[in-house]
Amino acid sequence: MNYILFAVPFFFLLIAIELLADRWRGLRTYRLSDALNSLSAGVLSTTSGLLTKGLALVTYTLAWQQLALVELSAKSLWVWVFAFVFYDFCYYWNHRLGHERNVLWAAHAVHHQSEDYNFSTALRQTSTGFIFGWIFYLPMAIVGVFWVHTRHIPKLGWFEWVFITPSNHRVHHAQNPVYMDRNYGGVFIIWDRLFGTFQEELDEEPVIFGVTVPLASWNPLWANLQVYAHLWNDARRTGSIGDKLRIWFMRTGWRPEDVAQRYPMVKPDLAAFRKFDVPLTRGRQWYAGLQFATYVVVGTWLLGVGEHWQTLPLVIGWSWMAFGLYTIGCWLESRSWALRLELLRLVLNMPAVAALAWDGIELPQWAPWALAVYSLLSLIGLLGLQRAERLPQAD
Repeated sequence: MNYILFAVPFFFLLIAIELLADRWRGLRTYRLSDALNSLSAGVLSTTSGLLTKGLALVTYTLAWQQLALVELSAKSLWVWVFAFVFYDFCYYWNHRLGHERNVLWAAHAVHHQSEDYNFSTALRQTSTGFIFGWIFYLPMAIVGVFWVHTRHIPKLGWFEWVFITPSNHRVHHAQNPVYMDRNYGGVFIIWDRLFGTFQEELDEEPVIFGVTVPLASWNPLWANLQVYAHLWNDARRTGSIGDKLRIWFMRTGWRPEDVAQRYPMVKPDLAAFRKFDVPLTRGRQWYAGLQFATYVVVGTWLLGVGEHWQTLPLVIGWSWMAFGLYTIGCWLESRSWALRLELLRLVLNMPAVAALAWDGIELPQWAPWALAVYSLLSLIGLLGLQRAERLPQAD
């Protein structure tokens, strides 16, 4: 059973509540394009998980069967308590090294790229974390065994000393030098206090969210590939054979000396920091929002049924989702080719359904008709939007 399915409506309910809190308190912690980009990364991550979860499952099973030191009973309460604390300990080191080593940061950076901070940030997850993330939880197999993303909750007194709270997790998402690479815990802040990575949120140093090399894009695919691409370019450009390999495993931000001299990386001045944004008309915002809502519905359905699919239909489903989310990202960025890409996306909807049916996937009888109607209505709305934006504005 995929428990993410049960979590989806609660996440969106929390987002709705936070939007009401924004309105009530006169804050503006959400921007449509940024929120859709975060949610798109989350949808892409969960969809990708259908293809990649087998790696961890096989590895953990083999480790437990061949290397387990003891066999713990799931009927004992202390085993559950121990597993909970042990998991958070493993999470701390996974999270910490995800900030301290280039190749691990390449996967984790997605979660930090948003320059806003709200509940949608919690859903902004990587699609490539499966490559190395499973390693950090192997000790659990051998032994045998969200609310923080908001600006509306202040410091919580003594609670801050033991648990991760919105305040000390805001620190974790900051790009201010005093806050960077701090507060890695998932549930308990005691790991950070114990290992020297704790930093309190300071009243005199307001948090600036984001990463020091801005994503400057609403594209969820590029969000997952940005850091890998930078590392690849540096590895390709360096004249040192050793550095071509070493760069991937060095501390985050390390670059070969010859590359750093020839291609200096200028980081933004936080004193003059401005969030990345692309102005959009109200009509374009509504169109992007409605298209994304469709992908949330289809992605949720895919999570419910995709666990039983073979690899080929899963690849088809993932490709359809990824291309659609990429297209929405291009639309939000007002790319010159966005309209042509959107038309291509609508045209490819029916062939995607036909490919699933050809591979033996039994779809509801109404599904092809629903998709055809959706594509037609989207096309009509798209053409109507283009026509309206060409009309002269009234004085």
